Amino acid sequence: MEQNFPNRVNRAELADIRAVTVNQSLPKEERIAEFLRQIKNPYCFKCGKFTVQAQFSPNGVSLEDCLKQILV
Repeated sequence: MEQNFPNRVNRAELADIRAVTVNQSLPKEERIAEFLRQIKNPYCFKCGKFTVQAQFSPNGVSLEDCLKQILV
């Protein structure tokens, strides 16, 4: 079942995060650059048959607070 995201994306154009590999011996900045080069859009990518699209609310709960609620 396809979800209706506010910003429609062409799933065929998305990178699959499972195929992303980064050389861990590179300096931090280069690892970040390599990850971004491969994933293309860190806010919207595939993970197998799933599409991951991150969205943030300007007045919403922070990611840190959400994780605290889950882990506490």
